Amino acid sequence: MAEETAGLPHPRVGFHASQEQIPPSQLLRDVQLAEQVGFDAAMSSDHFMPWSTRQGHSGFTLAWLGAALVTTSFSLGAVTAPGQRHHPAVVAQAYATLAEMFPGRVWAALGAGQAMNEHITGDPWPDRETRRRRLAECADIIRRLHRGERVSHDGLVRVDDAVLYDLPADPVPLYAACITVESAQRAAEWAEGVITLNQPDHAERDVLQAYREAGGVGPAMLQVHLSWAETRAEAEALAHDQWRTNVFGPPVDQDLPSPEHFDAVAEDVPLARVREAVRISESPQWHLEHLVEDMEAGFDTLYLHHVGQDQRPWLDTAGEHVLPGLRSG
Repeated sequence: MAEETAGLPHPRVGFHASQEQIPPSQLLRDVQLAEQVGFDAAMSSDHFMPWSTRQGHSGFTLAWLGAALVTTSFSLGAVTAPGQRHHPAVVAQAYATLAEMFPGRVWAALGAGQAMNEHITGDPWPDRETRRRRLAECADIIRRLHRGERVSHDGLVRVDDAVLYDLPADPVPLYAACITVESAQRAAEWAEGVITLNQPDHAERDVLQAYREAGGVGPAMLQVHLSWAETRAEAEALAHDQWRTNVFGPPVDQDLPSPEHFDAVAEDVPLARVREAVRISESPQWHLEHLVEDMEAGFDTLYLHHVGQDQRPWLDTAGEHVLPGLRSG
């Protein structure tokens, strides 16, 4: 698996490429810098729209991944929602092509998606139970296509006599992107690993525990939202500006249809609530100590997402003060 590359330090520490916040050309330079300062891997979001008009970007991830892979040497993957905006056969073809060109470096984390990205097809946005069943169908379709099978399927998604002619030497690992305990329990039936994100009261640990207790296998990955700046006030202002639209859980985060809707509901979100979703500090040592706690909780890969739009100061700081401390521990 891409997450199990021999010889790299453990745990693996990756860079999160936030397509919603940074134009794809700059984000490509950022991921290259992330490798130069010592990150082991990278992951990307996959949006059609940003969470906020203040974020203001949304490059096409499947195209961006090809450019990122050819200009770096570490593993890369994305959280992708198959079933509506992305047909699972097209997702299978895209990741198979990437993995054929870049063996052992590509993975996909599959999620049920959000209305803000999926409603653009004009199809109705399904209820949560339907979305979860559709996700499991899509995972099975993608996996079968990656095995070289000829696939027809008539369910919540339809596939008519699909077969891939260019396959990687090894199937692309299919991980599950989960935020709730229930989604983690269900994902354990099909996933080869799990990725979640930091939540208030360490709810991400409950997600991991639920996945493992349900029989879930493979790597346990954590996306960590953080804000760092030279001063506490700068770090707080940055987090509040860029991430106050991202403090809502289901159903709000899944059902609102546009950045303007998110901006409206987040208009009066206080900084205290943002602190529950984003780790905010001017101290690299403070961030390091919390990341060590994530490792001790059982996460073997950490993807660090500095929620600012200018990544260079954070990447330089992480390379000098954070990554060495994680590896020495």
